[in-house]
Amino acid sequence: MIKNTAFVCSFVLLTIIGCKAPQQKVTIPKSPVLATLGNKPVFADEYQYVYSKNSPSDSVKSEKKIREYLDLFINFKLKVAEAESMGLDTLSSFKSELEGYKQQLAQPYLTDKTASSLLVRQSYERMKEEIRASHILITVKEDANAEDTLKAYKQISEIRERAIKGESFDELAKKYSQDPSASTNSGDLGYFTSMQMVYQFEDAAYKTQKGEISSPIRTKFGYHIIKVIDRRPSQGRVTVAHIMIRTNPNMPAEEAEIASTKINEIYNRLNKGEDWNKLCQQFSQDGSSNTKGGVLRQFGASELGIQNFEETAFSLKKTGEFSKPIQTPYGWHIIKLIEKQNLPTFTEMEPSLKQKVMKDSRSEINKTAFIEKLKRDNLFTENTNNLNLAFSKADTNLTHGKWNFNAKDKNLSKVLFNISNQKFTIEDFYNFLKKQQLPRLDLKPDNHIKSLYKEYVKRSLINFEENHLSEKYPDYKSLLGEYRDGILFFQRMQDEVWTKSLTDTIESEKYFNTNKEKYRWSQRVKAVIYDAANPSVINQVKEALSQKMYIVDIPDLGIIYFEKNKDILTEANNAILNGLIGQLKKDTTLLVEIAAHSDSKEKDGLAAKRAKQVSDYLITQGIKAKQVITKDFGKFKPVSKTERVKNSRVELTLYSVSKSALEKKINKTDPLRLQIAEGMFQKGDNKFLDGLNEWKVGTYNLEKNGRSVYIEILKLEEPRLKTFEEARGSVISDYQAYLEQKWIERLRQKYPVKINEKEVENVISKMK
Repeated sequence: MIKNTAFVCSFVLLTIIGCKAPQQKVTIPKSPVLATLGNKPVFADEYQYVYSKNSPSDSVKSEKKIREYLDLFINFKLKVAEAESMGLDTLSSFKSELEGYKQQLAQPYLTDKTASSLLVRQSYERMKEEIRASHILITVKEDANAEDTLKAYKQISEIRERAIKGESFDELAKKYSQDPSASTNSGDLGYFTSMQMVYQFEDAAYKTQKGEISSPIRTKFGYHIIKVIDRRPSQGRVTVAHIMIRTNPNMPAEEAEIASTKINEIYNRLNKGEDWNKLCQQFSQDGSSNTKGGVLRQFGASELGIQNFEETAFSLKKTGEFSKPIQTPYGWHIIKLIEKQNLPTFTEMEPSLKQKVMKDSRSEINKTAFIEKLKRDNLFTENTNNLNLAFSKADTNLTHGKWNFNAKDKNLSKVLFNISNQKFTIEDFYNFLKKQQLPRLDLKPDNHIKSLYKEYVKRSLINFEENHLSEKYPDYKSLLGEYRDGILFFQRMQDEVWTKSLTDTIESEKYFNTNKEKYRWSQRVKAVIYDAANPSVINQVKEALSQKMYIVDIPDLGIIYFEKNKDILTEANNAILNGLIGQLKKDTTLLVEIAAHSDSKEKDGLAAKRAKQVSDYLITQGIKAKQVITKDFGKFKPVSKTERVKNSRVELTLYSVSKSALEKKINKTDPLRLQIAEGMFQKGDNKFLDGLNEWKVGTYNLEKNGRSVYIEILKLEEPRLKTFEEARGSVISDYQAYLEQKWIERLRQKYPVKINEKEVENVISKMK
C-alpha cells in the first residue's frame, strides 16, 4: 500500500512577501494613501495587510519596527514600479509563470470545507488506534470495463468465502493475492494507523472487527479483502537520541564494512558502560545532533518515513534503554529512548492534518463533495437529450485515440449544460475529446466517452470557479497580487544585482580592493590533530610519522613474474598492473614501490630492466612519474629452489602520504582508535587547538575526555588580509548589498517618495 505525503508550499517571495494559508472572505477596502512613489500610490490598508501577515502574531509591534518595515516595503514597491515601467508584466514568460502560481494559489479555495473538517476529525479519531491487518488483492483498473470489474469482484468474493469457511488466510494470500509482497509476507501489512493507507482501504480496516474479514472493497489498485489481526491503542509520540555512522547504497564494500565495524564497536563500548554523550560527540556522524547527545525531534508513527528506525524507537521500553545497531538507507544507528508521550490533542494536530487531508486519497471524497457544491452554487443544469446525442457519436476510433467529428454537424451548437449563465456546447465537449483522447482498447466506446464527459464537467466547473475566485475572495485577490509583484521584483533583482555581482569580475574586484580591510584572517595555524583512544595509539602515530609514507595493505595487489632471462610483460602481468592503475588514478596520494629481483642463474642487470618495464608501462598509461618508486634488488637468495621462476619477479607495494591512509591502518582492528583532522585553523575551528594556551610551531600532547591527543602545528600565520579568492563568498554577498543600495538610490530619484506622515502615525496607532 502507498503512504501519503503532506503538501508543502514552496514559493518564497524573499524579504517582503510570505506564504500563508488563505483566510476566507477577507475584505480589503480602499483606504487613505500612505505614500506615493512618483505618481504611484501606496495605500495604508495594503501596507497593514502585508505587515500583519508577515510578522509573527506574538511579536512586539513597536513604532520602530513598523517604520523599518515600511521602508523595506517601499523599496520593494519601487523595484516593482521599475519592472512595470519596462513592460516586464506584459511579457509572455511573465504571464506563463504567474498563471502557474495562480493555479497553485487557487487550490485551497477549491475544496468543500465542511467535508474537509469532517475528514480531519475522523483522521484524528482513528489515530487513537493502530491496526494490524492482512489483505488479499485482485488487481483491476479504476476505469475497467464492466466485464473485467465483475470478473475481479467474483474472484475476490470466492476467495473470501473460502477464508470464512476456514481456509488459511495466509495460504490464500500467498496463492492468489496479486500484491507482489504477498509471496513473502502472506499479505501481512503490519501495524498502521490513519493516513498511512489509501482511504478506502483504511476505512474498511477500521470498520472491521478484530479477527473478522471485510467485504470486498475497491481501491485504485483493485479489489481487496482485509483480515484484521489486531487492534491496539496508539503508541503516541517518542523522543529518542541516536549515534549514527553514515553509509549509502553506492559506497564501496570496504567502506561499508568499516562503517559496520565502527557501529558495533560503539555498541560494545556502550554495553561496557561508557558514556553515551561522550561517544556520541566523538563518533556520531549526524552533525545536527552529535553535539547535543544525538537527541532528535519528537515524532509519531510513520512521520519519519523510515519504518525500521521507527519500530525500533517505539520498541524501547525504559528511558535510557538503547537498541542494537540497525541499518537504514542513511546509515547505521544505535537508538536510545529519551521520552514517550501520548497522542497530541486534536487542536495541536489539526493544522498538519488539514494539509495531509488535502493530499491524501480521501481528498477524492472532498473533491466529489466540492463538485456537487459547485453545481448547486452555480446553478448547474444539464440537457439529457443533447447529452445522449453527443454520446451517440462515439465509436471505436475513440478507443484507438483517433476520433474526430464533423465540423459541419448542425448539432454542434446545442447546449450540453449551463454553469450560471455560461453555456457549454457539444462542440466545446468534442474539442475537449480530441485533445484528451488516448488509446484505451480495454474500454468500450460508450463507457469511454461517458468517462471523458464526467471529467469535462468537473474541469469546466473548477475552471469557472477559478475564474471567479477574485470576486468571491478578496484575500485570494490580494495574495495573487503579491505573487505578481514578487515575480517582477525577482526579475529586476536578478538583472540589477545578482547576475551583475556574479559576472562582473572587474567591478567586484574593484569593490574588494576598495574595502580590503573588511576581509581579514585572524591568526591561523597549519596543523594536524590526532585524536586517539590512548597513549599507545599516539606512540604508533609518532612511529608512523617518522617513516613519512604509510603502507596501504591490499592483499590481492599481486606479484609480476617474468620468464627466465626475460623482461617482457605478459598479458597476465598487464592485467595485474591495470588493476593497480585504476587505484593510482583514483587516489593521487598513492605511491607504488616497484621492487625488482632476478634469479641467481640469470644474467646481471635484468632486475633493473624489469623494474623499468613495469615503471614505463604505468607511466604510459597516465600514472604520474612521482607516484612511481623503483628499486633494483638484483640477484638475491632464492625464494624457491624448486620453482626458480618465483625468483624472477617484481613485487608491488602501495604507500600513501595521506593521513587518511594512516588513520585507516591504525583503525584496522578498532575503528574508533584514531581520528585525524588536518588543515588551516583559526580560533573556534577546533576544540583541541582552542584548548592550547598559545599557538607556536611544534608538537603538543593533551588528555581530554578520556582521549589522548597529539597536535602538530606545522606553520603559524599571523593575521593578514585575505586575497580576493579567499574572500570571494563574502565579497560577492557584500557587493550585492552595495549594488542594491545604489540601485534603490537611483529609483528614489526617479520615483520621488512622499510619505503621508499623518497617515503613518494613524497606521502605527492601529497596529501597536
